Amino acid sequence: MILSEQELLRRQKRQELLAMGIDPYPAQEYPVNVYSDQILAEFKPESGNFQDVVLAGRLMGFRIMGNASFAELQDANGRIQLYFRRDDLCPGEDKTLYNTVFKKLLDIGDIIGVKGYVFTTQMGEISVHVREFTILSKALKPLPVVKEADGQTYDAFSDPEMRYRQRYVDLIVNPSVKDIFIKRAKIISTMRAMFDERGWLEVETPVLQAVHGGASARPFKTHHNTLDMPLYLRIANELYLKRLIVGGFDGVYEFGKMFRNEGMDRTHNPEFTSLEFYVAYKDYNWMMNLTELIFETVASRLHGKTKIAVGENEIEFAGPYPRLTISGAILQYSGVDVDALSEDELRAKCVEFGMEVDKGMGKGKLIDELFGEKVEANLIQPTFITDYPVEMSPLTKKHRSKEGLVERFELFVNGKEIANAYSELNDPIDQKERFEDQLALAERGDDEAMAMDHDFIRSLEYAMPPTSGIGIGIDRLTMLMTNQSSIQEVLFFPQMRAEVIKEVDSESAFAERGISEVWIPALQKMGILTLEALDAANPNKVFNDLGGMRKKLKIDAAMPTKDEVTAWIQG
Repeated sequence: MILSEQELLRRQKRQELLAMGIDPYPAQEYPVNVYSDQILAEFKPESGNFQDVVLAGRLMGFRIMGNASFAELQDANGRIQLYFRRDDLCPGEDKTLYNTVFKKLLDIGDIIGVKGYVFTTQMGEISVHVREFTILSKALKPLPVVKEADGQTYDAFSDPEMRYRQRYVDLIVNPSVKDIFIKRAKIISTMRAMFDERGWLEVETPVLQAVHGGASARPFKTHHNTLDMPLYLRIANELYLKRLIVGGFDGVYEFGKMFRNEGMDRTHNPEFTSLEFYVAYKDYNWMMNLTELIFETVASRLHGKTKIAVGENEIEFAGPYPRLTISGAILQYSGVDVDALSEDELRAKCVEFGMEVDKGMGKGKLIDELFGEKVEANLIQPTFITDYPVEMSPLTKKHRSKEGLVERFELFVNGKEIANAYSELNDPIDQKERFEDQLALAERGDDEAMAMDHDFIRSLEYAMPPTSGIGIGIDRLTMLMTNQSSIQEVLFFPQMRAEVIKEVDSESAFAERGISEVWIPALQKMGILTLEALDAANPNKVFNDLGGMRKKLKIDAAMPTKDEVTAWIQG
């Protein structure tokens, strides 16, 4: 591991604390009794409140001024100023705690606990006058220094690659990021409360499934050694939830992770969170009305209003929402009447539009591709797209009055699908035939076609009541409600390519060459990370560079001789 000058210095400070008998990582409980936001909201000088406060958090700044100093503490709920006075911290003759520990051995990023009382400075800033402090965790890596002046932010930790890979740092230095995830949690709790009020049961269903079903997508595959059988990470939980409706529950719901082995972009991550719920004796018309209520309620709870900014658009989440059939929407935005075209004619039309299609795509898949190409981006305000062709919806009840269609809707907002719902297919004979149609598509090369699920068909043979179900993408809903254009912004830890780490030989490997441990960090700082690199180095250059590095790193040890350095290189 290559350490920066700051990292080496912080490790040295850690050792100094230990030598003084101070544990930089104490185990005992620290009795926090208040948070910064509570103090800032409720402190009243005339009332004499907050005279015995205990806070803990991360040091985010210092202003050391001789015998008195200010610092900024960031806890879970915000930031507050701290005031330290040497004689308060060290009332006796020994001033080590202030002069050495506070002034020299603490760094920005360290976590400390403080006890004291709240007052207002001459500048009118509410602060905590610290009577005693305790080091709770020494930070060995420096935080990015984010500076603010005149309303402008400088040196922000803003590179997406770094922010997503080191989300813990992102949360420390970018307070607005934390707010996104607080809102995400509130979205889920709001919906959960709505479902619980209606008496529906929150459940858990298998993540590892023997048959990947409930959606058209490519699964992740694994193998169970004991059972000696393939298993799949679920692409949906639909078929298990409907089994529970068969079993006698009138309403069930699940917030859960789904996994699809597909592409990644600003709206797709290979694992994502979905809400699915199913209610007996309902249909897709009822579900559209409830969906409007859900989205309106979530917007109101988060923002206190139903019209919110999303990118350049103002989105109104109060219902009712427009309802368009999928064929009508394609005709409106592309001029193509898909109902009047055969599969081959529709494929030719897609090619005419410059779309990539192949012979493995059936008519339903072609309609889906054409809709995505020509319609989706136009659906800014919440819009229900309804009445899909039966080929596109193998789990959906046939339309009660329109031949060749099913009772399905998708909700689109700001050009993206956010929810998918059906009047659920509960005829076991029809369901088996639909699965067989999917198998035929798979044989033609459609790797997203559904598999046959014999147990699910068996469950329907015991009779499932008329049911409506829906899936809502929690990540995309959070993107909408927090005005984010990338799914990575609403996932704590989005999937990323493996981090490229430079090859570095161990310190023991260097030590076997006779190199003292004091000189190994110096060689690494010079770019000599492996014995192979050392073998290729020029002895005279290494010797000369070590002299400069000795001074830079303040190494007290005597310089090795040129002959010693040559011996290192020659092994």
